[in-house]
Amino acid sequence: MSWPCLSPHGEGSLLAVSVVPGARRTGADGLHDGALRVRLVARPVEGQANAALVQWLADELKLPRRSVTLLRGDTSRRKQLTIALPPERLDEWLTRVLADAAAS
Repeated sequence: MSWPCLSPHGEGSLLAVSVVPGARRTGADGLHDGALRVRLVARPVEGQANAALVQWLADELKLPRRSVTLLRGDTSRRKQLTIALPPERLDEWLTRVLADAAAS
């Protein structure tokens, strides 16, 4: 694996994310301090940003929402999520999504 934000976790993966709430659009925006930086339109009020992050990741990865779980960082910008995908598949997705973020 070539991404510092990704590690194996059981049969799935652990993804480190740095969230920027209140953005103009939702999407990946590169790496920040060893984590995937994700900008979210949602505000950090009553778990809205956490719910938006989980939903965005599930949609991006074409997984049911229950396959993406917030493990740590409920009230922090820095979060860890478990994802029910092998690290190799997440590695491919990260390569694609971060190349798209760099191009825009």
